[in-house]
Amino acid sequence: MSRAEELAELSDRELLAAHCAGDAEAFGELFRRHRDRMWAVALRTCRDREMAADAVQDGFVSAFRRADSFRGDAQVTTWLHRIVVNACLDRLRRVKPTVELPEREPADPRDATSGVEDALDVRQALDRLPEGQRLALVLVDMQGLSVAEAAAVLEVAEGTVKSRCARGRAAMAELLGLADRDPP
Repeated sequence: MSRAEELAELSDRELLAAHCAGDAEAFGELFRRHRDRMWAVALRTCRDREMAADAVQDGFVSAFRRADSFRGDAQVTTWLHRIVVNACLDRLRRVKPTVELPEREPADPRDATSGVEDALDVRQALDRLPEGQRLALVLVDMQGLSVAEAAAVLEVAEGTVKSRCARGRAAMAELLGLADRDPP
């Protein structure tokens, strides 16, 4: 069995422990396993490809350096999410938006590009939400984390995540003009 195959069979916790014990390749396997998901979280959090790339890099460098601080009371993926989201928030706090996107009319559902326009509408509405609501929605509704996992990533109570999601969904419905519609 090759070294790569051996590493692939280890759990995330075992890889992190091996890294802390001096295994030079263990963290590389953790990175390979989780980089795409962390990239998606960073991109949705930062809404800028370059900033997201920098935040993912910062997050993984931080995780590499602070691996011995992992207490084991959460999953390794939750710990990584927390580090990457915090790296995103640090970067976002350092910059201010330079331009506002113009308002536009809702897309015609019969238009072939309406899916793209709808996605842009959702993204624009997400951008208008308070940071806490946006992050909760991204983690729970877009990344598929459980409320408990999102609470661990954001370092808040589960009830806080639930209320932020509820308020964020209501605000999104209002911003997208869906608040007055009856559910299907």
